[in-house]
Amino acid sequence: MKRIANTIIMLMVTITASAQAIQSINEQNMKFERGLKPDPVKVTKPIDYSIIIDTTTVYFALIDSAQHYINNKRWPEAEHFMLEAIKSDPSNPSNSLLLSNLATLQRRQGKMKEALRNYSMAIDITPNAVTLLLNRAALYAQVDSLAQAQADYERIMMLDERDVESRYNHGMIALNLGDTKTAKKDFDNILAINPNSGMGRQGQGYLFKHEGNLEKAAECFSEVIKVKPTSTLLANRADCYLTLRRLNDASIDIANALELDPEDPFIYVLRAKLNKMRFNREDMERDLKLAVANGLDEQSARNMIGE
Repeated sequence: MKRIANTIIMLMVTITASAQAIQSINEQNMKFERGLKPDPVKVTKPIDYSIIIDTTTVYFALIDSAQHYINNKRWPEAEHFMLEAIKSDPSNPSNSLLLSNLATLQRRQGKMKEALRNYSMAIDITPNAVTLLLNRAALYAQVDSLAQAQADYERIMMLDERDVESRYNHGMIALNLGDTKTAKKDFDNILAINPNSGMGRQGQGYLFKHEGNLEKAAECFSEVIKVKPTSTLLANRADCYLTLRRLNDASIDIANALELDPEDPFIYVLRAKLNKMRFNREDMERDLKLAVANGLDEQSARNMIGE
């Protein structure tokens, strides 16, 4: 019994790690040493499967097979055995966890409709599970179903008013939709929960940038970058510096961003814009080609730098 119980828990941990790698709109896995402080992190108490598991069933044999294929990163086979496990015992209370893990596997394979359906089925079983709601909300945002994502984030905020991740993502979607009033409220609420929140300051940076207050935006980005630089934050601060014509500062941020993520086409667009402002047409064209080589449409890239 104990071996199979551990297998179920391993399955949860393995897949949840994958979920965390793909679910966040933001880049908030930060370790704060001084100044800014980490936002509260929820710790989910593991289910004591040893009390409720009959390890002699086909259900857990199938999950054991799924774990084998997960360990070998053979996602289609793992998905097959998880589906078979659910079919073998559709009323098993563990199916909420299994459906969530299945949905995350499907996300890895680009099966977004199936993943949404299975997250929803898991939520039907455990409607107040914040982690499930976060996963589904992030997937809704990924497929541009922003109203549904917002509804899930609002549900989470009702369940846990101190959950800063849901407030941050809710605010970022609102900002993307041009609703600056809601975005400001969300970011202010985060800072009320934790006055030194990295998420709160980052959100404020995006809000200031959206409103055209680039000096304040750069200040907010700088606070977070001092603690944990990311390519996204460096690129956004560089974009502010370019408009402010602080070209040397922009150049440094672009170089550092490319070190962190040399495959982001938008960073090459920023460098192309910098080279255009410095009248380096040859280097500008080189960077536009690099942006296209990394997946950006050429006309879109040219439009971004006013060509």
